[in-house]
Amino acid sequence: MSSESDTARVRLLELRASIDNLDAALIHVLAERFRCTKAVGKLKAENNMPAADPAREQEQISRLRRLADEANLDPDFAEKILTFIAREVIRHHEAIAVKHTAPLEQKV
Repeated sequence: MSSESDTARVRLLELRASIDNLDAALIHVLAERFRCTKAVGKLKAENNMPAADPAREQEQISRLRRLADEANLDPDFAEKILTFIAREVIRHHEAIAVKHTAPLEQKV
């Protein structure tokens, strides 16, 4: 084995360790994001607000596309991720709304 090959393997391990740390950070950030959006869903359900807010979603897409561009990340990729997350959040909000209204319907 050559010294260059050994150096490359060491560098590969370092890079993979960084990637593993970033993946863990992403999971924790997403978990925190979903804790916040769960609170939003509960607030919306308690106040009979719609689960989805298309105007807010468009503002967020525009903002995150701009941030992605500034960070040298493909804006289309960033939009796909945000759209996926937003769909999941809306699904959660709809489920919260159903749970919130179910006890009211049973009382009637």
